[in-house]
Formats: sequence, structure tokens, C-alpha cells
Amino acid sequence: MRGNQSPMSSQTFCGSSNMAALSSTEILGTWRALPGNASIPGWRSIDLFQSGTCRVKAARHAPGNEEAILIGFSSAKLAPTSQLPQGQGFRMERATLGETAGEYQWLAVVRQSAGNLELFATVVTDVCGLIDSSDSYPEELLYQRLLGRVRGWQEFMRRGREGLSVEAELGLVGEICLLRYLFDEGVPLFSAVDGWKGPLDGLHDFQLGTGAIEVKSTMAAEGFPVRIASLDQLDDSQCPPLFLAALRFGSNESGITLPEYVSNTRHLLEPDPAATRLFEQALLHVGYLDMQAETYTRRFSLGEIRIHLVDSEFPKLTPFNIPTPIRRAQYELDLALLPVDNCPLSDVLEKLGVV
Repeated sequence: MRGNQSPMSSQTFCGSSNMAALSSTEILGTWRALPGNASIPGWRSIDLFQSGTCRVKAARHAPGNEEAILIGFSSAKLAPTSQLPQGQGFRMERATLGETAGEYQWLAVVRQSAGNLELFATVVTDVCGLIDSSDSYPEELLYQRLLGRVRGWQEFMRRGREGLSVEAELGLVGEICLLRYLFDEGVPLFSAVDGWKGPLDGLHDFQLGTGAIEVKSTMAAEGFPVRIASLDQLDDSQCPPLFLAALRFGSNESGITLPEYVSNTRHLLEPDPAATRLFEQALLHVGYLDMQAETYTRRFSLGEIRIHLVDSEFPKLTPFNIPTPIRRAQYELDLALLPVDNCPLSDVLEKLGVV
């Protein structure tokens, strides 16, 4: 953040919590009401609302006349500017507001000069909605969610509007579903989310304790086909013991959408801000963005889950049991034809040394 800032000039716009939702048009009008190109460096702001212990202001910064939103925290520990989300139309930074700051620490989300103003107003409207709907959350949890939402918008601008493919949507539903089962079996929230490596392009979807779990999802009505993406995916020599968890979903009105899976999991993670941070980062890595949630309308109903130990008796292709000239392969495995027993998740976690 720039040094030698003068105290902020402040006007009151709406100081109460539980505000009516702000629109992009109102945000743009608020910025127009602020003095621009001031000769004295510093922030000019208008109070928007307060949610819980957090305060929110619309602002401009002189001398660059940059539109911004300021979020004040009374207790959360904030990262330095160098560790905050940067680029793709806007940036986030720590802000110094001078005497009027009181006991608050301030974060600024600031439009870059090349960023589209109308799109930035949409970003700010969404961020305001997130903060206002989180008035009962601890500040540290809200702070982590705010960082995730800002990174999500920057990723949205970088990736465009295509969203997840149908196959990737199903895969993410399956992995989140297994994550929820880990919670149910007593795996600590942070340990479970920290072990979720699928979104980070890990060799296996979950690395837990002394081994790993590979997750496969299908919507096939007959058989139990799962697609194996590489020769290494079921190579149990790299991370033993290795288990294959396969989930079969149906599609009906009683099912749950991907955004609902995400929202429900966020609710479960509320007691642990560190686990929440890892979960939000995983969603970004896999390409799930809240601003695309309305595109995911399919409802998934879990019909069956089976877990198998991948050992020397398990049918698989690996680099060590195929002819040497074959370097790469993908194949489909029908688990319905396997004679091996299904392993309860509780036994799997015990063998992994997790519980």
C-alpha cells in the first residue's frame, strides 16, 4: 500500500446491518458521488453498511481516482498485501485510513485502470452480498470466504464463462461426497480437506494417513463402469495401501446439485477457518466458481458406493504389467464384474491409520 496517506474523508450512505441488497447501479452511483482526482493523496469514502463486526465502504483513492470497496475487520488477522489476490481487472491490498480507521484493519478491493468498470461493480455487488449474509460468522471465517470469493472472480475473468464440463461436474460431486463421508467417520475437518488432492492434480484424489483413495463416479444404470485415466492411477506400489472408491449417481428431482453440495460442505467447515481456506482453494483449482453456480442444474442422487482395495489381485493396468513399448493408456473397468469384497469406509480409514 502507498505510504504517506492522508486521513480519509467520509460521508454516510447506509450505516445499518441487514441492508437491502445493493445493485450494481447503486454502487456506480455511489462512486460518482465521491470526489475524484483530489489533489491530496488518500481515500475518499462513503459508508455502505455494517454486518456483524465488519464495516463496508465505497471509496475512491487519490491521486489515481481508482474505484474501490473497503472492508474493515475488528479482530481478524489479515495477510500483508503481497499475499493477497492480485490481477485480472482488480487487486486486493491493505489500506491505511488514518485517524478515522479506529480499531479496524482495512482491506481494499481496487479496480485496475484496465479493468471494466461495470464488471467491477458486479464484483463489488457480489462481495457486499457475501459480507452482508455472513453477519453471524466469526471474522476469521468471513475473511477466508472473502479471499476465496475475490480469487474466484479473478479466476472467472481469466478462464472466461465456460465452467466445468459435464464429466468434471460429476467428478467434483463424487469427491465432495466422499469428503463428507470422511467427516461422518470422524476424520478431523482440516485433515480431511488437507488430504483432498484431486483438485490439485495429485496422483490420487485423497492422500490420507499411510495411503490413498482414488475416487470414481458414474451415472451408468447398468454395470458399474469407471474410467481409469492413466497407467499410474491404480499403481498401488507408489502409495500403498491404495483404495478405489466408486460412487454411482442417479439423476432425479430429489437429488442435490453441485452448488448445494458446495454450500452444505461450507456450512460443515464453518468451525475451522483453516479447513475453509483449503476447501475454497481446492474449488478454485478444479475450476468451480460461485458466479457460475446457476449453470449447474443437474441433481445427483447417490445410489451406491463401493470401495475396493487395489492390490496384486485387483485387475488393473500399470507400468509394470504391460509390454514395455506401451507408454500411455486409458481404460474402462467394470466393477460389477469383480469378485472382490466391498470394504466399509470405517475399515479403510483404520487401515490407512487415519482413525
